[in-house]
Amino acid sequence: MNPTPSPFHPFDFPINPDELPQLFTCPFYYHPHPLAAKAAKTVQQYLTLRTDWTEELSRGKMFGVLVVQKDTHIGFLAAYSGLLAGRNNHAYFVPPVYDLLQPDGTFKMEEKRISGINRHIQALAHGNLSQTLSRHIDTIRAQSEKELAETRAAMKEAKWKRDEIRTSPNGKEMERQLIRESQFQKAEYKRLEKKWKAEAARYLDIQNKLNVRINALKHARKTRSEALQEWLFAQFRMLNAQGEEKDLWQIFREHGRTAPPSGAGECAAPKLLQYAFRNGYHPLAMAEFWWGASPETEIRQHGHFYPACKSKCEPILGHMLQGLEVEPNVQETQMMHPAEPSILYEDEWLVAVDKPAGMLSVPNADNNAPSVLSWAQEHFPQATGSLVVHRLDMDTSGILLIAKDRHTFVLLQQQFEHRQIKKRYIAILDGLVATENGMISLPLQPNINDRPRQMVAQNGKTAITRYQVVTRQDGHTRITFYPETGRTHQLRVHAAHPQGLNAPIMGDNLYGKHADRLYLHAESTCFVHPQTGTTMDIHSPVPF
Repeated sequence: MNPTPSPFHPFDFPINPDELPQLFTCPFYYHPHPLAAKAAKTVQQYLTLRTDWTEELSRGKMFGVLVVQKDTHIGFLAAYSGLLAGRNNHAYFVPPVYDLLQPDGTFKMEEKRISGINRHIQALAHGNLSQTLSRHIDTIRAQSEKELAETRAAMKEAKWKRDEIRTSPNGKEMERQLIRESQFQKAEYKRLEKKWKAEAARYLDIQNKLNVRINALKHARKTRSEALQEWLFAQFRMLNAQGEEKDLWQIFREHGRTAPPSGAGECAAPKLLQYAFRNGYHPLAMAEFWWGASPETEIRQHGHFYPACKSKCEPILGHMLQGLEVEPNVQETQMMHPAEPSILYEDEWLVAVDKPAGMLSVPNADNNAPSVLSWAQEHFPQATGSLVVHRLDMDTSGILLIAKDRHTFVLLQQQFEHRQIKKRYIAILDGLVATENGMISLPLQPNINDRPRQMVAQNGKTAITRYQVVTRQDGHTRITFYPETGRTHQLRVHAAHPQGLNAPIMGDNLYGKHADRLYLHAESTCFVHPQTGTTMDIHSPVPF
């Protein structure tokens, strides 16, 4: 029997020590190390040869590479997130942290039992007995309603006749007889109602007993499913570079989460690090790339590199990277030391500033990084109210309005709410936009599994952007955006999404490719001064 091929792939070219990375990749903000980029290229070439996976890969999947060293051997490991062709153990790639697809394993056996319960529920809920009971109950209800309605009509007719008799010359003499007739008819109606209720009750009792069985099975299914999920998370025992091991429950609880999300531990990055630590490889650099079409809601460009996701991977990698010397998160470093805003306009009521790229508009709950708000509080100590009227993304530069008093703040906010403030943004897109101008309408909502990313969703908030192409050059498009709404990441998503312009903004680390900055600038803002009534048209020079 042939041994299983090793997922370690040596580089087919000599590597000088100077070419090796000095620090391990920061997984949440990085530009791929050249060796990681070459490893990714090799994996991509391999994927093009796997014609048996063509259809599945065309729908899109995340892959990862980990450059590693063992003794004097340098190469890379490769992995994919989740399953590929229904399997989690293809020879070219590292194995899963825990193989939940083992046919005779605990997970699959218990999953079969839960599936059996589910089939039993479906058989009881939609089987012959359930359908026969429902038909009988519906028939009895229809017949009883018909007969009781006919009886009520006859009783009404009889009452009308009795009332006529009471007004006749012999009415008083027949009163007792008329009363007895009325009482008899009411008693007969009650007996008829009772008969039909008893008839329906026989079948309803059987149906209730059936529902009790179904609910008991549903409870058993829920209990077993929760227990299986809890057991499964305990099987994912993640190593770090110090040799420490924690299961997913420990990791996520230490991160302030009540439970790990579904699929935790099955992404490419944890798989790669786990295999490296288990097999004595020293991790040098890592990169993850998307291969195939973008998902309908999220934004993924074919062949682009992406940071690790926040929801599933941030807590896990926070543990697994302990013991490695990791690159600082450049974005966080820039956030802590941004340039200061410059004042474009100021009077006794408001200020318009030019926010630099890399500065927050308002404080972030996760850190105490400088923001335009903290800057404004320091520079305008006599100001009252909320000060910052609206927001720009941290990586976006340009005009931001500050109100010095509560009344001005409220009046400016009202203009924003009624879409009376006109803003113009300049951007450079990574790609060529075919149309000269147009409108994008894609509703947006937060991606709760990968904040701060936004996603396109039918039930999201309305988001509308008009655009006008300025120039096209060297595979890039300089464009003007006129947002009619102000959703988070609206321009970035509308630019990058396949149903939008399908051309991400240059330097968009969330939806496109890394660059020296995000090439998006709030270039002009036009509004009515809330105190003087003057039309204000403020401009900021585009820094690119």
